[in-house]
Amino acid sequence: MPSDQRRHPINKEDMMKRPEIVSRAEWLDARKAHLEREKAHMRAYDRLCEERRTLPWVRVDKEYVFDTPDGEKSLADLFDGRNQLIVYHFMFGPGWKEGCVGCSFLADHFDGANLHLKHHDVTLVAASRAPFAEFQDFKKRMGWDFTWVSSAGSDFNYDFDASFRPDDVKAGKATYNYAPYTGKMEDLHGESVFVRDPETGEIFHTYSSYARAGDALIGAHAFLDMTPFGRNEDGVMDWVKLHDQYEDYKPVHSCCH
Repeated sequence: MPSDQRRHPINKEDMMKRPEIVSRAEWLDARKAHLEREKAHMRAYDRLCEERRTLPWVRVDKEYVFDTPDGEKSLADLFDGRNQLIVYHFMFGPGWKEGCVGCSFLADHFDGANLHLKHHDVTLVAASRAPFAEFQDFKKRMGWDFTWVSSAGSDFNYDFDASFRPDDVKAGKATYNYAPYTGKMEDLHGESVFVRDPETGEIFHTYSSYARAGDALIGAHAFLDMTPFGRNEDGVMDWVKLHDQYEDYKPVHSCCH
């Protein structure tokens, strides 16, 4: 479907495929039946999250150095005084002029979440393999406030399976989403979580996820999933643009920018 139709994609053909029209009482019966499945799904998700919290940890002994807005920092420094750290592996490789559209869509949700996360012992940062200076114009253009650091010069992105050396791919040593990686991209997206022992300062890697796992972080998708036509896409997020590329985009002026 052409992009200029994506803003108002519902048409006569779509409406012809709609479910049956029923009375309010019949709708209520169907809705209550679906509610039971929604509750079961939510309880299953709660159990999954509980299981995630019981996964074993791995001590991080390797030193990593990041280029940040405040100069070079270690992984420990990225915690910013808190004890839990989420690093989003943002697809922005060396020489890129713009960030990945999908990563940017997800990152549009960071600043709202950060208003609360930093008050709940969690620090959220983005990390990319490109040199720090290369994504500053793009960050300013997007109007983001979240901390975005560069892992250039360190093995961080490689060690946590978000970037891939061509030689490792050829040798079959590269993995993505816990499976052999044979693609051609040198950078992909994901999330890695760390915890710091407040007594000893030791850092542990507790969790990483990749591919569609990041979908859970996209609030816009949760809204779309409630609508009768859902995400209405021919391919995953094929309708999404960098937010300043929508036809009716108006910059948001903030005192914080």
